[in-house]
Amino acid sequence: MLNDVILELVDERGLNPADLQRIVKEGILAAYQKKYPAAQLQVNFNTKEHTIEVEIGKEVVTTPEDELMQISFRKARFIKKDAELGQIIWIPFDGEIGRVEILKAKQVIAGKLREIEALRLYDEFKDKRGDIVHGTIHKIERNAVIVSLRDAFALMPRNNFIPTERYVPGRPVKALLKEVYQEYRGEEGQLILDRASVEFLVKLLELEIPEVYDKLIEIKAAARRAGYKSKIIVASNDVNIDPVGTCVGVGGGRIKPILKELSGEKIDVISWANSKEELVKSALRPAEVNRVEIADGVARVWISDDQRAFAIGKMGQNIALASELLNVHIELIASGGEVVDMSDDNTNNNENDVDFE
Repeated sequence: MLNDVILELVDERGLNPADLQRIVKEGILAAYQKKYPAAQLQVNFNTKEHTIEVEIGKEVVTTPEDELMQISFRKARFIKKDAELGQIIWIPFDGEIGRVEILKAKQVIAGKLREIEALRLYDEFKDKRGDIVHGTIHKIERNAVIVSLRDAFALMPRNNFIPTERYVPGRPVKALLKEVYQEYRGEEGQLILDRASVEFLVKLLELEIPEVYDKLIEIKAAARRAGYKSKIIVASNDVNIDPVGTCVGVGGGRIKPILKELSGEKIDVISWANSKEELVKSALRPAEVNRVEIADGVARVWISDDQRAFAIGKMGQNIALASELLNVHIELIASGGEVVDMSDDNTNNNENDVDFE
């Protein structure tokens, strides 16, 4: 029976029975309107019989010229004793529909169900946008990972992966809930996860370090190259708290779980300074900087030749991170006074990196 189908859907999807009845009626109405576009039709749910009833509205006339749209006065009075000429009366419709119209009904019902489920999902997760969520890897696709968040599925696009990670179905995963869309989006996903952004790093620090969460330690700036290295500047709002030492922990005890979560990505933790020149020096570690001058958004950094590779980092990423972190363009000045050519492959591909903790 139709009612059994409705009740089954209510149990499976947690839908309101009234909403589901409305959706079924809209689907059936769309099917009949496709076959009989000129007719005035309405669909009702018979709660006693648990059936769907289709009715057609016909105008009461003396002599019908259109049997679909009109009904004679004599027949109308037989159905409704007080029927009057020109009145519209509703009577059971016995017109039939075919396979094409039934398909239309299914499409409308499926679409309406998706809309309701999408709205339910949005209401459930909208307040969690920007937070870290815990899930289980459900499925690996070509350009995305599907993650199970209990009774919902979220999509993590390849661009949001940590490049060095390997994802395996069944493994637990933490990720930033980056987007929660209100509408159904099919394969594009309604819930979008992210592990590669700087926002994920900051939220992870808040999750793992109580002083950061409680704002006793403030993250003043952060920059990230997922899978390679991140740099953060931290400042203490309590004179008794060392921001770098608190974030790193004794023997690295606090930072190590975060590094593990990031698949070994390195993190440079830098102490805040009021001098931007000092910040530039710290941001370029592990290199030792001789002198810094800043003017017009450009930081000119004098550095010894043997420190150049450390300052630039692998594929130029250390200096790029430092520039992004401080929102300043950094120029390295060699011992001879010339600006270092950053296109030098022997420098940019240097593998030497050390953690700054």
